[in-house]
Amino acid sequence: MPEDNVIYVGNKPVMNYVLAAVTQFNEGAKEVTIKARGRAISRAVDTAEVVRNRFLMDVTIDKIQIGTEELKSEKGDSIKVSSIEIFLKRNV
Repeated sequence: MPEDNVIYVGNKPVMNYVLAAVTQFNEGAKEVTIKARGRAISRAVDTAEVVRNRFLMDVTIDKIQIGTEELKSEKGDSIKVSSIEIFLKRNV
C-alpha cells in the first residue's frame, strides 16, 4: 500500500484525523491505514469508529495489527511503546 494512504495519529483533535481519512477515501483511495503509538491509540480507534459510523457507512475494518516498538529516550535507554495499525477498506 502506498505511504500516502497512511494517517499518523498524534495529539490533534479526533476530527482532524477523521477529515484526513474521509478526504483520502473521497479522492479515490480504496484503503486507508490509521497508525498510532502509546497514548494516541485511543484517538486512532475513535477516528476509525467516527469514519465508519458517522461519515462513510460503506467503510469496514479490514484488519487490525497491534505491536510493541522500542524507542530510544534522551538518556540513551530504550523504552517500549505499544502501537496499533487499523486498516480501513471501502466496499464499493
